[in-house]
Amino acid sequence: MTDVLQHLAYLNGKPTTTAKFKATNEDFIVREVLGYSFAGEGEHLMLRVRKNGENTSFVANELAKFCGVKSKDIGWAGLKDRHAVTEQWLSVHLPKKNVPDFADFADFADFADFHKQYPSIEIVATDWHNKKLRPGDLAGNEFEIRLTDVSDMTELSTRLQQVEAGGVPNYFGQQRFGQDGGNVTEARRWGRENVRTRNQNKRSLYLSAARSWIFNEIVSKRIEAQCFESPIAGDILEENGVITAALAGDNALPTEQEALTLEQSIIDQELDLMLLIRGNRMRHDRRAILLKPESLKSQLEDGAVTLSFFLDSGSFATSILRELAQIEEVERQF
Repeated sequence: MTDVLQHLAYLNGKPTTTAKFKATNEDFIVREVLGYSFAGEGEHLMLRVRKNGENTSFVANELAKFCGVKSKDIGWAGLKDRHAVTEQWLSVHLPKKNVPDFADFADFADFADFHKQYPSIEIVATDWHNKKLRPGDLAGNEFEIRLTDVSDMTELSTRLQQVEAGGVPNYFGQQRFGQDGGNVTEARRWGRENVRTRNQNKRSLYLSAARSWIFNEIVSKRIEAQCFESPIAGDILEENGVITAALAGDNALPTEQEALTLEQSIIDQELDLMLLIRGNRMRHDRRAILLKPESLKSQLEDGAVTLSFFLDSGSFATSILRELAQIEEVERQF
């Protein structure tokens, strides 16, 4: 798979260390954090699902079959990688009058056949809530990542210290742009050809890719211009003082002076993407350019390192890994 982000600037220079990632599912463990408590009542059964080698959509569809509901009655807060071990909450709309025989949630007796058929999927907790889970109902994710075949442990250790002290560029990860950047290619075509569709999933996918691509280019240019860590005239900062960059919309940029000139120069280069964004009346938004992992811990071994950290929703663990080493993601066909 082509790395469509390889042209983006590195905060501390491109690493020379190489490492492998996702040699096994257990090398990538993700635990979802919703950040709020359930009501303990309502018509939505909340299921904490641990899965190994299965993606969210597959699990949601199988749960719908098992519970005798439609796929639209299943909710989730975020999609999780297939080639990983992940824990996340899913909701099932089950009005009390139609509830299956869940006499004792803790025993999961009604999931026995489900477990036998899908041993890679485990229900680890249940609860009730008065609202369906929806994309975005997420505080963040806890990650546990193992890199193997590390070529230079000394350089990687130094870079870990740099990441812990100064963070990394808050780039959108490769997965946002599809296989070999296909989502961006289609986004440009849709903008150029003024494509209209009722398929909201595709529309959302390509709009997201378009805005994310432009954001990444702005962040990269700030690093090259040596104004990543310090504000320039006209910048917009978050309350904590972190610099933000544009998530482009059809309205004028709110930045001024030097910041406006920098952001506008990138937007002017992406005419096709902006045609798509403006044609769909997307409104301008802002995103922090700096990403700092919380509770970062590392365990170094002979040729391998295990990392654990927390990231807010919308941030990409691959942006952390990118600053540590040249990552070879092991491709698997199963």
